[in-house]
Amino acid sequence: MRVLGINAVFHDPAAALVVDGQVVAAAEEERFSRRKHGKRPVPFSAWELPEQAARWCLEHAGLGPADLDAVAYSYDPALVAADTAPWEELRTTYARRAPQFLATALPGLDPDIVRFVPHHVAHAASTGLAAPFDGDCAVLVADGRGECGSHLSGQYQGHRLTTLAAQDLPHSLGLLYEDLTEHLGFLRSSDEYKVMALASYAEPVHLELLRQHVFARPDGGFEVRPVDWAALAKPRGAADEVTREHAELAASVQTRVEEVLLDLARWLHERTGQRRLAMAGGVALNCVANTRILDEGPFDEVWVQPAAGDSGTALGAALHVAAEGGEPAAAMPGADLGRGFSDDQVEEFLKRAAVSYEEPDDIAEVVAEALAANQVVAWFQGRSEYGPRALGRRSLLASPCHAENLGRLNDVKGREQFRPVAPMVLEERAAELFARGPIPSPYMLFVHDVRPEWVDRIPAVVHVDGTARVQTVAPDREPLMARVLRGFERRTGVPVVVNTSLNTAGRPMVDDPRDALECFGSAPVDLLAIGRFAVRR
Repeated sequence: MRVLGINAVFHDPAAALVVDGQVVAAAEEERFSRRKHGKRPVPFSAWELPEQAARWCLEHAGLGPADLDAVAYSYDPALVAADTAPWEELRTTYARRAPQFLATALPGLDPDIVRFVPHHVAHAASTGLAAPFDGDCAVLVADGRGECGSHLSGQYQGHRLTTLAAQDLPHSLGLLYEDLTEHLGFLRSSDEYKVMALASYAEPVHLELLRQHVFARPDGGFEVRPVDWAALAKPRGAADEVTREHAELAASVQTRVEEVLLDLARWLHERTGQRRLAMAGGVALNCVANTRILDEGPFDEVWVQPAAGDSGTALGAALHVAAEGGEPAAAMPGADLGRGFSDDQVEEFLKRAAVSYEEPDDIAEVVAEALAANQVVAWFQGRSEYGPRALGRRSLLASPCHAENLGRLNDVKGREQFRPVAPMVLEERAAELFARGPIPSPYMLFVHDVRPEWVDRIPAVVHVDGTARVQTVAPDREPLMARVLRGFERRTGVPVVVNTSLNTAGRPMVDDPRDALECFGSAPVDLLAIGRFAVRR
């Protein structure tokens, strides 16, 4: 069965292809259009489809639109309440007509094969069916909103979902966090990760007040009552200074969201008895909360789908329809589901750009040498990542041994200085340096405590609260990056390198060689390692 999944209604439009239960390809439209998040999440944009991502998924598999058995659209307009908010009817109208829009965008597609999958069911399937759990696990979804709700708790048994609780709008942990993001002068539905980083710089002084406004209920749901943000911290303009009162408010909301998620996880465990929890939805990208759920919650294992936000619903919708068709999914093979380029293709880009380049015997050793010399390296290898995290395919690399490299990388990327960068470490060495979070942790979706003896040795990746958002590297899965890490350790005695996304502020991660060359040419980066080639400043 050949199923194309589509996410289009809110933000992060994406496409994913599942063939005979196997995840073949998945990509976000922003990587093709070069527009961050693909579009803004307003009703007027609901007609915009991930056309380029969908076409690429089909081309990658050697298929045409007429070869598909189903198209799974991760939103069901039939579930939208009649008393919709202003302009919501427009969004719903566009969604209803998605089959016709898709048939126009993908000539040869039969609109009758398009199936609507409820938004939160798609989120649930994106993690419950893709997890390495053999089809049985509890599942927790929390985000801003779907058709009429913001949360789902349930379990998968034999690849079938049973929903045990769901929270109706307007109560939403995701929208609470979005409101805070906007109040603090950042872009809502985009910059929530900045608030999570800012929260580490202060104490949650408003926690008791927030506990009266945001709390879990005995039925597995929760309430979010209106909060007077201005009474707690002055609204911040985008160009204004970030003050301590802003950090205190961020810390208070972050902590309360963590507490409520823990309550939801405990309720879910009591109802299911499952040992393993799979999570998705935009709230599941909150790696600080994820670690608390694992560390303090009742589940033995917690798995978060790497494209846990709305882009992942394209994959989830496809997996759900495939499972209903009798083809349960195999575990997600990894996050490297996007475009890749052969060395011949890369060299053709380099020649066309008329740049000087080298072809060393081992690009991994060249990069390890550059990092040991405290150079910044742009790293472009293999297929691009699906989801918001750079995981060693489209990355900026640096040495963690110099504290000033945090500011240096934030300057390269043009972003706020309070934001951390992440360590990449060999899976077999991770436990020597990091504690509390899960190991392995290949998708950078949990925080770990940095062991005291390593804090001064890798200062660039230690956040202000003593944690780091770790990515572990398995040599059998990522042999080239493993060689870089081993080469760097031979030269420095440190088995860690800094990894942050290969982009600049407000731009998506680079996706093709042209993007990589443009980013390299516009930022103070010393070396571009692209395929087997090296381009030097």
